Amino acid sequence: MMLGEDSTAGRYWQSVGEEATKRGVKGVVFLGAHWEVSGTGVEVASNPGAKSVIKQPVAWVTPDKYVDYEINSSPELAKRVQVALGDAGIEAKLNPSVEWIHDVFLVLNWMFPKSSPPVTVISTNAYYDPYFHVAIGAAIRPLRYEDILIVGTGGTVHNLYRNAWRNIILYRDNFAQTKPPEQWALDFRNETLDAFTKNSGPALRRAAMRLMRHPLFRDAHGTDDHYAPVLFAAGAAGDQDDEGTKNTSPAEVWELEQMCNTQFQFGEWH
Repeated sequence: MMLGEDSTAGRYWQSVGEEATKRGVKGVVFLGAHWEVSGTGVEVASNPGAKSVIKQPVAWVTPDKYVDYEINSSPELAKRVQVALGDAGIEAKLNPSVEWIHDVFLVLNWMFPKSSPPVTVISTNAYYDPYFHVAIGAAIRPLRYEDILIVGTGGTVHNLYRNAWRNIILYRDNFAQTKPPEQWALDFRNETLDAFTKNSGPALRRAAMRLMRHPLFRDAHGTDDHYAPVLFAAGAAGDQDDEGTKNTSPAEVWELEQMCNTQFQFGEWH
C-alpha cells in the first residue's frame, strides 16, 4: 500500500514525474521485483499498446486508484531494449502478453497521472545472479542519454515473513508502527544508505553486489526478488563516466513495522 495511498514515497515519485515531464521524457524502462523468468536470460514486456495491458489486482488498494490508468506499453521501446541487451550478450525475449504488476503501474500513476509515456518492463532472472542483473542495467545505460528514464522497483528491507501483518489485516493501516523496527532491519537499512549514497561509478556497482553477502542480507530479504532491481539501477548508473556523481536518498517510509521503503536517486538531472 506504500504507493496506493498518500505517502512521502508517493510524493517523491510525483516530483520525479513532474521533472521528467518538464524535461520531455520519451519513455520509461523498468526492472521490477515481481516478474521473474527461468532459463539463462530475461524477457521484455512488448504488449502492443495500452488496450493490451492487464493489471494485476493490488491487495488492500481500492481498484479506483489504478484500474483506469492507461499504461502505454511500447513494443518499439521493448525492441530497443532487447537489441541493447542482445548486443551485450544477454539473451532477451519479447513477451507481448505480460500481466503488469503493481510495482510498475502504481509508480507510473504517481509520476504521470492518468496516462504514461511509452514504457516497458524487463523481467528478473530467477537465478538472481548479482553480476548478471548489474550487466542488464549497464547494457541499457545509453538510453539515459536519449531521454529514457530507468527505474528499478524493489525494497531496502523486504522480508514478508517478518512483517506485522495484523496492522493491515485488522486495521487497514500499513503505516502503523506499534513498536520500533527491530535492530536487524535498522542496521541493514543503514548499510544500504551508506552503500548507495557514499559510492559512485563502478564503486556503486560493487557496493550493490557486496550487500548480497552481508550477514544481515537474508534477514532483510527472505527472497532475492526485491533486491534485484537495485542491482539493475546500479548497473545503469555505475559506469566509469558516473564517477563523482551525487547519489541521494530523497524519501523513505516504513510500513508493517519491519519493511523499509527507501527511495534512491542515482545521478542528477541535466
